[in-house]
Amino acid sequence: MAQHILVVDDDALMRRSTSLQLEAAGYRTSVAASAEDALAAARRDPPDLVLLDIGLPGMDGLETLRQFRLQTATPVIFVSARRREFDTILGLELGADDYITKPFNPDVLLARIKAVLRRGAAAPAAASRLAVGDLVIDPAAHVATVAGRVVELTAREFSLLHALALEAGKVLSIDDLIARVWGAEFSGEPQVVYVHVRWLREKIEADPNQPTRIVNVRGVGYKLMPQG
Repeated sequence: MAQHILVVDDDALMRRSTSLQLEAAGYRTSVAASAEDALAAARRDPPDLVLLDIGLPGMDGLETLRQFRLQTATPVIFVSARRREFDTILGLELGADDYITKPFNPDVLLARIKAVLRRGAAAPAAASRLAVGDLVIDPAAHVATVAGRVVELTAREFSLLHALALEAGKVLSIDDLIARVWGAEFSGEPQVVYVHVRWLREKIEADPNQPTRIVNVRGVGYKLMPQG
């Protein structure tokens, strides 16, 4: 069955041209012109991936991403004419899986889509439950708990936590984490690791400003330490 991609953009020409390109590449597509329509469409017909424009009328793309993350862990790629670093970092911090700016080469977009979908499909491969102190990760169920409390994580946050848990107590370099969680196309972009570590700490640390679970080893990388 063809994978389903939801294209969210207020530009009718952009929606149509992107949809045609994706369908020519073998995907099934649906479209939405606003955040509200996109959220409703995703509830009716859950997509495998969302292409989300930041500059939507009314509720913008960043707020839409927040709402998507309350509703689903479906991968999201931001598509935008904005090039500011702030938008990139904030979008990734909120849980976007990738970011591409307009105008883009259709082949580049397809490559990004394939990479994100491939990472998502590979995630369940290591299905054994992991316990790092009172932190328990169940990749098959895509659930993480701390002291029995379920922690709501985005797909990328879960992948990062899982990567650290597989090497609990050992330091993983920024480059290692990028390769394992984001892929080679993010090489040289350490900010994606920094913002996701910060976001994870907000969710699993007793005091995110004094982290004891995800520990930074200055100049080397991060390691996950058992607690409880």
